[in-house]
Amino acid sequence: MRRHPIVRPLSRVAAAVLALAFSATVAVAAVIAHDLTGTWDFQVITENGTGTPTVKIKQEGEKISGTYESRMMGVRAISGTQKGDSIKFDLAANGPDGVTLTFAGVVVDKDNLQGFVDFAGQGGAKFTGSRQVPK
Repeated sequence: MRRHPIVRPLSRVAAAVLALAFSATVAVAAVIAHDLTGTWDFQVITENGTGTPTVKIKQEGEKISGTYESRMMGVRAISGTQKGDSIKFDLAANGPDGVTLTFAGVVVDKDNLQGFVDFAGQGGAKFTGSRQVPK
C-alpha cells in the first residue's frame, strides 16, 4: 500500500512540533525548580565558630533580593542573581565604613544551597542553606 505523498512531510512536522514542546516543558520545569523564594536557615562555618543567620529570599526571574538576619550583624539587605545552578548575592555594608560580603554557591536541590562567602577579601567561610518548611 502506498502512502499519500503528503504523509511523510506531515509526520516530520509533527515530530518537530513534539520535540519543541518537550524542550519547552523541560526548560520551564528547570526554571520553576530553581525558584529560591522563601525563608532559609543558613550556617556560616568560620574558624571562630558557626553562625546561623536567617535569609529571606525573593526571586523574580534571575534577580534575588531580600534580607539576612543574624545575632552578630542584625538585619541587612541582600541583592544578587541566580542563574542555572549558580547563586551569587551581596550582603550590604553596614554603614559607610562597613564591608560588603559576597556569597557565591550552587543550588544543590530546590531546598539546599552551599558555597563560599568572601569577607571583602579578608578571608572567607563555607556556607550551607536549607529552606524552611512553610508553617
